[in-house]
Amino acid sequence: MNTVKRQGRFKEVAIFVAGTTPQIITETIYALIHQKPSVYPDEIYVLTTKKGKEVLKSNLLDSGIFKTFCKEFKFEETKFTENSIVVIKNRAGKLLDDIKEGEDNEALGDFIAGFIRDHANDESTRLHCSLAGGRKTMSYYIGSSLQLFGRPWDKLYHVLVTPEFESNPAFYYKPKKDRELTSPSPPLSLRGGRGELKNLHTKDARIYLAELPFIRLRNKISLNGKDFSELVREGQKEIDIATLQPELRVNLSERTVYIGDNLIEMVPVQLMIYAAYLRYKTERCGYPGRPYCADCFDCFPSVADITSRQAFESMVNEYRKIYSLQPMRAEELLDKHKNGMDQAAIRQNISKINRSIREQLNDETLLPYYIISSVKKYAGSRYGVRVEREKIWIE
Repeated sequence: MNTVKRQGRFKEVAIFVAGTTPQIITETIYALIHQKPSVYPDEIYVLTTKKGKEVLKSNLLDSGIFKTFCKEFKFEETKFTENSIVVIKNRAGKLLDDIKEGEDNEALGDFIAGFIRDHANDESTRLHCSLAGGRKTMSYYIGSSLQLFGRPWDKLYHVLVTPEFESNPAFYYKPKKDRELTSPSPPLSLRGGRGELKNLHTKDARIYLAELPFIRLRNKISLNGKDFSELVREGQKEIDIATLQPELRVNLSERTVYIGDNLIEMVPVQLMIYAAYLRYKTERCGYPGRPYCADCFDCFPSVADITSRQAFESMVNEYRKIYSLQPMRAEELLDKHKNGMDQAAIRQNISKINRSIREQLNDETLLPYYIISSVKKYAGSRYGVRVEREKIWIE
């Protein structure tokens, strides 16, 4: 997807879930264009079932209601067409007629999560998601999916309509000129009761757009799962680990490394290299404004970066603190590696550091966050420590 913002503004994308209440589409768009500042969606998508598509097509498009709405409020009719209605598929790729069984609900979650993730990957867009329509599970999934993948600028809404108008199937939006509503019952609309309704005047209607706050987990936890249940399990695991990551304390003069209460013993050269990788994490972050590191590895250096003479001299500064009472040790190390420590020696020491941590850390679930890990980046391997930088203390 395109990742560049158009002419300094977002492409506004409205995403709905809907069942047999097509009114929520026009009501929400009405509220968006009447709020301050106005939002005129550039794209509209409605996620629904085959049955829901029939209702939307009949009551909004074929009836001419949406066309009249567009003409009245100068909204582009082409923004919402039959192609804007996306019918949810099950895991076999078959279009769902209705949401009746457990498997249908699971497929619904997978479909909505994938749809939101795909559109949130486009940095040029701002998503306006409505959970007002469809079954309650549909509302749950769109809200949860936005929580997993939404960016700081994405929005979640619920449209609220004066009760007597909300229950009237003839009400789709508040027209500029007052109209009197009777109690028609469109054949495909199941909204509201079919009993006798008093006459209403649209001038008395109020449409409110409630923006709903939600916790944004994107870029705070790693999410690679494909189905919704897997994403939830993955997210919960990441949150549990992140909140339970113990502090990593390094005292160079005392030659100690503590991961929580676990003392990790290392020989001085390995302690020097480990401290150097931790310094990259704490001092070379390119995104200091981000509260969490999560799956960002931009501070990880390549082996070539850390083997240069300049990088080696920085590491030897740590070595001086380790041997503060024997300053000649640092000079001897510099003489031994005049052009910096070679890559083979760095890799060997990384293996020994990781072995020490594995043998001495009692909790295996923490290992990936405290060993020196490798990641593939920019066509090469880079190395670093995944623990959150706020958990690192070097004395």
